[in-house]
Amino acid sequence: MKLTVFGATGGIGGHIVRQALDAGHQVTAVVRRSASFEPRHPALEVATVTGLSDPDALLPAVTGSDAVLSGVGPRGRKAGTIASDATRGILAAMAASGTRRFVAVSAAPVGPPAEGDDLFNRRILLPIISAVLAEVYRDLTVMEGLIRDSRAEWTVFRPPKLVNKPLTGHYRTVLGGNVPRGHTISRADVAHAMLAALGDPATIGRAVGIAY
Repeated sequence: MKLTVFGATGGIGGHIVRQALDAGHQVTAVVRRSASFEPRHPALEVATVTGLSDPDALLPAVTGSDAVLSGVGPRGRKAGTIASDATRGILAAMAASGTRRFVAVSAAPVGPPAEGDDLFNRRILLPIISAVLAEVYRDLTVMEGLIRDSRAEWTVFRPPKLVNKPLTGHYRTVLGGNVPRGHTISRADVAHAMLAALGDPATIGRAVGIAY
């Protein structure tokens, strides 16, 4: 497949690029002009843009792609509206190019409480995290709304706390909900699940909870 990856210099996006190349895909990695990007591969093309909110600037990167994957997300509490702004531009470029399949990453607190979750998670941990990172989750909620309202064949993954651990390929997922007692997931395994979703029509039009 020919894939376009946004957020290619980030934790999840970098894993998507490497895993996709290892799987034999052709990859266009979209990076900002100020970013450095080290991977080199015969099947890798690097598209450099000034920003992610201008659909016209993104159009060449998504034209002809079979799917677009986005690892774009906030890197701190004061990241503003980076996720929604970038996703708005990406979706507009996809619509203009006719590219339909879109897989993006959000966060577990944006989704509903997990069925069968423990009391600590529901009554203590989740409310504290949601309060501390309220601006981040507000932006991701807007982002998810943009995705749902688009004409894309979309899938959104909602991980809990992201950790830097090796790829395992073993994790739990829940269509339309969050994973009960799911506290962490590695960025490498989120990338793995996002790529796997490209071959799973059951994930189209669904949010997917993921955790160990």
